[in-house]
Amino acid sequence: MVESTLTSDELSTERDFLTEARTALARMHHAVEGREIPVIGGEDNDERFTNEANQRAYEQRTLALVDLPDVPLFFGRLDYEAGTIEELDRIYIGRRHVHDGSGAPLVIDWRAPVSVPFYRATRSDRQRVLMRRRYGFSDHAELTGFEDEPLTDAGADSQADAFLRAEIERPRTGPMRDIVATIQPEQDDLVRAPLHPTVCVQGAPGTGKTAVGLHRVAYLLYTERERLSRGGVVIVGPNHSFLSYIRKVLPALGEVDVRQITIDELISLPAAASDEPESARVKGDARMAGVLHRALWSYVGTPANGILYSKGSHRYRVHEYEIVEIVAALRESTRYAPGRNALAQRIAHAVLVLMERRGESPDDRVQNAVARSKPVKELVDAVWPRVVPEQVLHRLFSDADFLEQVAHDLSADERAALLWRKPPRSWKSAKWTEADTILLDELEDLIERRTGSLGHLVLDEAQDLSAMQLRALGRRCRTGSVTVLGDLAQATTPWAAGPWARVLDHLDKTDGVVAELDRGFRVPDQIIDFAAKLLPQIAPTLGVPRGIRSVAEALSVVRADEDSLVDSVVDSCRAALAGEGSVALIAADDQVAHLRDALVAAGLEPALLGETEEEMDTSRLVCVPATLAKGLEFDAVVVAEPARIVAAEPRGLQRLYVVLTRAVSRLRIIHAAPLPSALA
Repeated sequence: MVESTLTSDELSTERDFLTEARTALARMHHAVEGREIPVIGGEDNDERFTNEANQRAYEQRTLALVDLPDVPLFFGRLDYEAGTIEELDRIYIGRRHVHDGSGAPLVIDWRAPVSVPFYRATRSDRQRVLMRRRYGFSDHAELTGFEDEPLTDAGADSQADAFLRAEIERPRTGPMRDIVATIQPEQDDLVRAPLHPTVCVQGAPGTGKTAVGLHRVAYLLYTERERLSRGGVVIVGPNHSFLSYIRKVLPALGEVDVRQITIDELISLPAAASDEPESARVKGDARMAGVLHRALWSYVGTPANGILYSKGSHRYRVHEYEIVEIVAALRESTRYAPGRNALAQRIAHAVLVLMERRGESPDDRVQNAVARSKPVKELVDAVWPRVVPEQVLHRLFSDADFLEQVAHDLSADERAALLWRKPPRSWKSAKWTEADTILLDELEDLIERRTGSLGHLVLDEAQDLSAMQLRALGRRCRTGSVTVLGDLAQATTPWAAGPWARVLDHLDKTDGVVAELDRGFRVPDQIIDFAAKLLPQIAPTLGVPRGIRSVAEALSVVRADEDSLVDSVVDSCRAALAGEGSVALIAADDQVAHLRDALVAAGLEPALLGETEEEMDTSRLVCVPATLAKGLEFDAVVVAEPARIVAAEPRGLQRLYVVLTRAVSRLRIIHAAPLPSALA
């Protein structure tokens, strides 16, 4: 809560204005909801498409104007010098535009150009702003107070910092909140960056990179809505737990038409099997693109004979050497399926040339008839057979000789990791893994180019994506732009693509701009400093992030006996619950269920992430498997047995770095086994 610096009468006036704004928004919603949508014309496709588009726009507008009772309509105010903005010397900044019945603005959308000084104005560059006011609200959106920041006052900075700290440390439960009231200048630069080129954000823990990405989506939909509506906007997250955590941010900002999905859902190919770690790593490697390309084009053979086409009493022969030249000209100059179709047409054209030499005048209908004729179809099937992606991948993983032929740039061990131990009888009975579905997607595009493009794509936790996954994502956003979010120090997958320049290259967005956020607003500096001891081992090229907040007793490390570890965890969770806000117990995946049972036995009623995401909305205590912790924040975090987290996977130190940086206020580490040497 932010205490008012002025009179209770003024606080009452501000509350009355909030009530007025909510009433006005309800009027706006009612006006849209009660409006009849005109139907254009009859039943032809164009008119039906227009009517459907109008209906969707109406539904989206109606949803966008729904007042969310736990979300305040405004969070700030700017008082300007007289005459700065037409007849307005004072504007309220909020999550959406609200006007009175006559069209006069009551609340200005934070994305509007006139709102920029709320985030950018300083004492040295006031931008004609006299005073900036920030409001404090309860979790139920009740206005509790405000803090004024006169930009002509030398003490303004400390007041602004106090508001930022109070907002960050406000206790939380449930999904992620927006940060629209506390966006900092370096974050605002990224939020308001233009649609093109692609933006890549390297963000240390607690820098707000996910929030920046979500607010950037809201900003782009405000400034480029028409362009983005044609291709759509998609946010790709690492798992459903993460997507559940961020799901309420965009609706709170008035944006309801954005898909938030995992990469597996975007690729839309079902996976029925799993890979060994080394197999998954090789399948994600960029070299697989070349392997698949060579494997597919190996199906194109060399003609052994020409063709003889008969029409009436005439015979037309296209010789073998001519067909060899046609195949050579087409080979790899186009995608596989169009090349196959073009081969039939080129052979048919050669026949038409022979017809013309005899004085005939064949037209396109004759050429198409020749292309569909039996001798041409038989030759095309023999030289350029029809194939499907599954057929190619089945042969690649079943035939060691074929794999060696097309995968010469892979080592013998890597090729062995790809081969099936017991190959299925045919591609139709094969069970594909998640990594296989990405390879099938690559082959599908090699056979026939994917049409359409997203308008904008957001990739969160992008440091964990493989080269082949990035290629698949880039194909879905060929003409659109991408916001890439991640932290190389948190790359926990063995198939991670590597530096951001390489990530952008795999996305085919080499003109992308890489920016870095290194100020940890949301994680206390004691915690950041402790976790950063791991950086020389896990990410030696990255600088050490800076924390801007120090919280008393933010970090504690407790050594426990192995027999008393569980009791110490239970006691620590109970003590954390005695304070305010959300509490997480994070442990190795194979340990967390056992610890959850111990908490239940102690009467603490925890939720288990990955099993009951919905309970995050109401449960203050959440048990989090270490592999699902990425991107989440909690007021207090208890970490059990770091050594077990490290031992669970090849990049266990990176995983531990993630786990140690989830706390907004307090982190307690309980261990029986020795800590990693860097932390000891």
